[in-house]
Amino acid sequence: MAKELGVGIIGCGNISTTYFSLSPLFKGLKVLACADLNRSAAELRAEEFGVKAQSIEELLANDEIDVVVNLTIPAAHFEVSKAILEAGKHVYSEKPLVLSLEEGEELRRIAKEKNLAVGCAPDTFLGGAHQLARKHIDEGGVGRITSGTCHVMSPGMEMWHPNPGFFFLKGGGPILDLGPYYIANLINLIGPVKRVGALTSMANPTRTVTSQPLNGQVIPVETPTNIHALLEFVNGATITLSASWDVWSHRHANMELYGTEGSIYVPDPNFFGGVVEASGRDKDIKPLEDWAHPFGISNQESPNGPRANYRTAGLADMVMALIEGRDARCSLERSLHGIDVMTSILKSGEEGRFIELTTTCTQPAALGIEEAQSLLR
Repeated sequence: MAKELGVGIIGCGNISTTYFSLSPLFKGLKVLACADLNRSAAELRAEEFGVKAQSIEELLANDEIDVVVNLTIPAAHFEVSKAILEAGKHVYSEKPLVLSLEEGEELRRIAKEKNLAVGCAPDTFLGGAHQLARKHIDEGGVGRITSGTCHVMSPGMEMWHPNPGFFFLKGGGPILDLGPYYIANLINLIGPVKRVGALTSMANPTRTVTSQPLNGQVIPVETPTNIHALLEFVNGATITLSASWDVWSHRHANMELYGTEGSIYVPDPNFFGGVVEASGRDKDIKPLEDWAHPFGISNQESPNGPRANYRTAGLADMVMALIEGRDARCSLERSLHGIDVMTSILKSGEEGRFIELTTTCTQPAALGIEEAQSLLR
């Protein structure tokens, strides 16, 4: 196989700028073209980043393109990814992969039939902070993980997002939008999930947009916005996951995992960096000694200060996995298991019972310093 694969991007909205701007950091791939239903959006990105603007049909027929990144809205992920596979190209999708397990199984069927790869964000669990947590757990720093808590809660996004309506439709909500970051990291740190149970609700049937340019627009809420789930893992650990857009403030940490020999405090899985803390049986909580992981080094300014952002690492790892003939860390197997976890949480809330998962997966290989450096140009 070639040492560099051609990449096309379908969907030229806000998130596309991240892939365009960060992809040059990584070896094995080169973005060559982009497409969008709105041709002017594709032309704008093409001019900005020096690639070719094409129609979706032209991009899928482009022989120089080996992998297509699907950055469309979640409701379109399945149909677009299916079309990419049917065109004979590998797929890397933004999260969530699809909106139902059945859709994911159909993508698996086509990919297997055509000997193609499917990968999916999030890749933030490859960040320096989360891989440091993985290293500490793998080395027995807190013993065997037995329980833990995860919290991702806010008042929502109608106060800041320019077009927040789709977040509150079927296929949106905090579980499918933010849950992927937490579930992917839990799979990274602990392994697959066995069963889930949940209570779900919504505070209001509508939301009023206060951001521009849609200030004052009333949008319907069609999916739960307040979810309290309990996840039982195959290894026996039980983790609480609270995801809500009905909370104005709180003091819960993003992720705490409790083991037989101590506890570990993991920063926000939505980001690559942050401080990892841990304690032993002495209950003395201290930051873990920082390490020179390349995906933990701050490379961007944000309103909250410098931040490490290496989104596209998952795509790069998938491309190098194809070139090297190994398993990709953001694989279809793990993404599909994540979809099973999230949709089962929502199903549990609807039906009032625990749901046994029908899929499983392996933990991804750890991404240490040398492995991360090997992905960079």
